[in-house]
Amino acid sequence: MTTTYTDVCVLGAGPGGAAAALKLSHLGTSCVLLDKSTFPRDKICGDAISSKVTLAMHRMDPQMVQRFEMASITVPIRGVLFAAPSGTAVDIPYGGNLMADLPEPGYVATRLDFDNFLVEEVRRRADIDLREGVEATAFERVEGGYRVTDKTGEHVIECRILIDATGANSKFSRHHVGIPKEDQHYAGGIRAYYKNVKGMHPDGRIELHYVEGLTPGYFWIFPLPGNRANIGAGMRTDFLSKRKTNLKKVMLEAIQEHPAFKERFAEAEMTDKVRGYPLPLGSKLYTLSGDHYMLVGDAGHLIDPLTGEGIGNAVYSGTLAAEQAVACLAAGDFSAATMRAYDTRIKRVIGRELKVSYRLQKMASYPWLVNLLVGLLARNQKAIQRISEMYTNEEERKNLFRPTFWFKVMLGRA
Repeated sequence: MTTTYTDVCVLGAGPGGAAAALKLSHLGTSCVLLDKSTFPRDKICGDAISSKVTLAMHRMDPQMVQRFEMASITVPIRGVLFAAPSGTAVDIPYGGNLMADLPEPGYVATRLDFDNFLVEEVRRRADIDLREGVEATAFERVEGGYRVTDKTGEHVIECRILIDATGANSKFSRHHVGIPKEDQHYAGGIRAYYKNVKGMHPDGRIELHYVEGLTPGYFWIFPLPGNRANIGAGMRTDFLSKRKTNLKKVMLEAIQEHPAFKERFAEAEMTDKVRGYPLPLGSKLYTLSGDHYMLVGDAGHLIDPLTGEGIGNAVYSGTLAAEQAVACLAAGDFSAATMRAYDTRIKRVIGRELKVSYRLQKMASYPWLVNLLVGLLARNQKAIQRISEMYTNEEERKNLFRPTFWFKVMLGRA
């Protein structure tokens, strides 16, 4: 057994950890990156990739976005279709422009393909020591940082900064940092892959259907390459427990019997089994840093509570953690007080979005309200355009909670 000494050790090579390692490399800082799996490997997820991901790629290396496009592993997404329990639907294209150089506002790609793409980018960087099949299980606070030991005891890493990006089941986050699992800030999700689902939008849409029995969660249909689709359902854990809801049963019944889906799935075929996964929601912001450590992505509960999307926030938080690590190394200061700058940046950007999403999630728990609001929007193209612009305009999104906005929608003046 030998000990490796490094300034930064990143746990988990999923989107958050890979982004942290890549950003460190582009900033001139080496690291050790551990993951318990070997790539390519699957990950249970909705597979939606927001523009935060490609924006982060572009800022690190514009050619990375080009390689991502050329990989042919994605379906471009240019909007979202919301369907109320009543069956009324509203199609909202993504408006605004985060960056003119970005080819598309969003994508869907299987995690098998997307995570492997990021790991291949990691392999391009000589200063990232990627160790696959290495599961970190022991964490010891030592002078100057942390000692991390893997399950076999063969890998021992001592680092000055530990970045935890090991996801929803993070041992470090739960047992060493002490972030609790609170049902009202957690959700359960299930996913299956299908082929030959009919009725996909020709211009690329993710579909969120608020069907009876799932609110405040929803049933989703996300298109994938090769005439495939990611089909799933999710609901907050406290509602699942209270109602004793069987997500798999509700999803399969919707596919087989719901009038909105029955015909669309008439010739569809499930290509794998239904699988479940936990979703630590960002409806409550926890402290994500301390002496010599930071939490990234799902390990820090940064999943959007309305949409369940976590990849974008994982990548974004990973890049912020890398920038904070470089700043700490330059200052020679790894104290909790200095690390807190990371939390401040998370709250300033992601935190505001999560707050809005949480309020929308609470609204979605009232089916009558969802029916009313979607019905009003469906009859008002001007209001749809306003909401389309909210995709890139945080101030505009605040109008969703202002009665005057909905009064104008009702009058056709929004």
